[in-house]
Amino acid sequence: MNIFLTGATGFLGGRLIRNLLEEGHNVYLLARNTEKANNQKDRLPLSLQENVTILKGDIVQTDFGFSPALLTELTKKIDIFYHLAALVKFDHHLRDILMEMNYHGTKNALEVARVLKVPKFIHVSTAYTVGVANSGREKLYDLQQNFNNPYEESKALAEHEVMKYKGFMDISIFRPAIIVGDSKTGEADSNFTLYGFMRGLELFKRKLERKNYQEMVHLVGSKEGTSNLVPVDYVADILTIAAKRATSTTIYNITNPSPPTNREILATIKHHLQFDSLGIYEKGTVFTLNPIEMQLNSLIDVFEPYLDRSISFDDENTQALLKGSPIAHLNMTDEILEIIIRAYFEPESEKLEI
Repeated sequence: MNIFLTGATGFLGGRLIRNLLEEGHNVYLLARNTEKANNQKDRLPLSLQENVTILKGDIVQTDFGFSPALLTELTKKIDIFYHLAALVKFDHHLRDILMEMNYHGTKNALEVARVLKVPKFIHVSTAYTVGVANSGREKLYDLQQNFNNPYEESKALAEHEVMKYKGFMDISIFRPAIIVGDSKTGEADSNFTLYGFMRGLELFKRKLERKNYQEMVHLVGSKEGTSNLVPVDYVADILTIAAKRATSTTIYNITNPSPPTNREILATIKHHLQFDSLGIYEKGTVFTLNPIEMQLNSLIDVFEPYLDRSISFDDENTQALLKGSPIAHLNMTDEILEIIIRAYFEPESEKLEI
């Protein structure tokens, strides 16, 4: 098939492209930064590179900035349109750019797919369109509910926009939770979510070492709260089989049925970061943060909504999609969590030796 992708140069996009090419498909990649896209193409085996076409464009522009001639050339040529492009930032002051990228960018993608007469549109959203609720379902959420940040809201708005196009093409929505590294190698190419959190802790530990500060410091959160981590290879494999198996107007949660607790995650991070003086104050209990702890919690405050609760996600639609396929329902063991976190903190010299 001929497959069009936005967000192709991102963390998940790179894995999905490789999968699709190995399945024998031709891929058309939308790239604002063509140099980055060409570098990505060059890292592929030569036998796969000939099936990659890079198209310069931008999701925030009408028709992606494509010329009328290019639109005509692509019309009725694309079998599936994957929309992955998104800005993953939780800061409230970035609301305008988040809406432009995630909501209006999706509207542009849908219009391009309609103009090109694409028969199938696969939209990659996030499990966190659930907002402040603690129960995630495989259905559209009410836009009047409360959200933790403009990222969640922008993605929820985009989902509703996708559903409006069900009369023009088969549409389906896939909602990954927190995407982390490869389940076998831990390899990752991301500065977001868990990796942004670990980076923040790493920088803060260095700051304490420079000050020779040796007292305990505490995050505020829930020790038994969970973080719904899903390995990138699991997400990419599901999106790959979605090309042939996804059902129109269906929403799929790509989530972890047994997510690790914050206690388990933090214990593993502390071990590899050698940050034994890091602890957790349970939210809702009585405690007082000292100035150093206030700095720490301020540094990672964008992650606060995800550190003090447990969300239960339904994924019956995803399990039905997987039935009869070579992909097993996710079983993310303690060993996989260890691999993923260890890979982030592993010295570059050791990675090169491997």
